[in-house]
Amino acid sequence: MASLQPVRGTHDLLPDELRRHRKVIETARHVASLYGFDQVATPIFEFTDVFRRTLGDTSDVVTKEMYTFTDRGGEEVTLRPEATAGIARAFISGGLAQNLPLKFFTHGPMFRYERPQKGRLRQFHQIDVEILGVAEPQADIEVIAVGAQILDALGVRDKTMLELNTLGDAESRDAYRTVLVEYFSDHKDALSDDSKNRLTRNPLRILDSKDEGDRRIVADAPLFPDYLTQAATEFFADVTGGLDALGIAYTLNPKLVRGLDYYGHTAFEFTTDALGAQGAVIAGGRYDGLIGTMGGQPTPGIGWAGGIERLAMLIAEPAADARPIAVIPMGEAAQAVGLKLAADLRHAGHRTDMGYRGNLSKRMKRANKLNAHAAIIIGDDELAKGVATVRDFDDGEQSEVPLEDVVASLAQEG
Repeated sequence: MASLQPVRGTHDLLPDELRRHRKVIETARHVASLYGFDQVATPIFEFTDVFRRTLGDTSDVVTKEMYTFTDRGGEEVTLRPEATAGIARAFISGGLAQNLPLKFFTHGPMFRYERPQKGRLRQFHQIDVEILGVAEPQADIEVIAVGAQILDALGVRDKTMLELNTLGDAESRDAYRTVLVEYFSDHKDALSDDSKNRLTRNPLRILDSKDEGDRRIVADAPLFPDYLTQAATEFFADVTGGLDALGIAYTLNPKLVRGLDYYGHTAFEFTTDALGAQGAVIAGGRYDGLIGTMGGQPTPGIGWAGGIERLAMLIAEPAADARPIAVIPMGEAAQAVGLKLAADLRHAGHRTDMGYRGNLSKRMKRANKLNAHAAIIIGDDELAKGVATVRDFDDGEQSEVPLEDVVASLAQEG
């Protein structure tokens, strides 16, 4: 039988790596809670129409990257490629409009069929925050601020840079789209095939093309700020002013875009060059038209998603889990006593490992391998005296402790 391997683009999270993931998740959840975000969780698969409506029938995600299948009931469902659509669907189907404003934090696996790369697999993981029901620029400032504070709490803020742009209001985007189509039409023959396809249906996406030929053309393209309405200009000024007041540094990037019509006003990314060419670790923007596009009551929204894999690679090595105590019962009579003692230690909050088999030497070697800070040995001699032998692995000291006092004697250990 051929050796079993994980599916291409998937990855086992073993203890050391999962510890890094857990550090990212727990830090993000804690910081988000300080801003009043409540944690939610949505299903990892939805009816495919949820993503077609939110991501667009012609987007690369929908046409090339979604894991879509027909289930046994004949329904077409899709593994979620991102979190926002599921939260928007939950908002609509859960009748949450009466509870606005809402602030949600979530995390979990996402799925995209794309070329696996460093920090981005076909099953990858994200943290995500969303604010629904706030049209004012204060929401834009707050979601960026919570992202900055999460990065700071993870100790990686100095490895990132905040890039910021405005996509304006609908009037601004209509004016800009017109001049952009005119400009790129004049260079159509030199555009990549993907950009040619985007020219009429999604011209803003050409601005973030990775094709070198496209990038040379984009370098001289008209800039969005030149086509902003007064209202859009003032909205963005409020956002940048708020970030300035908070001391959150940023760089304006007029080519930072989101290609779908329901996006507007603020778009932003926290990027890094510490992982090679991978770029963004957090990316987000305002999507006031999304919920209306999905058939719900028009509701403003803004949020971001952060890649857990990429953030986990940036952070310092997290503290190891608490060192265990090894309970080593020797002989049948000691087994029941050892089981009860291990249970008492766990109830008292100690990480505890039982030595299941082998002679004393083998069990002590296992305790050493586990980096235990103490071993509790119970044999016939100890039972006869009503004690346990407690060995401290750090100083090598060994003492006999009455069985009823063992848990209390270890209260300050580990």
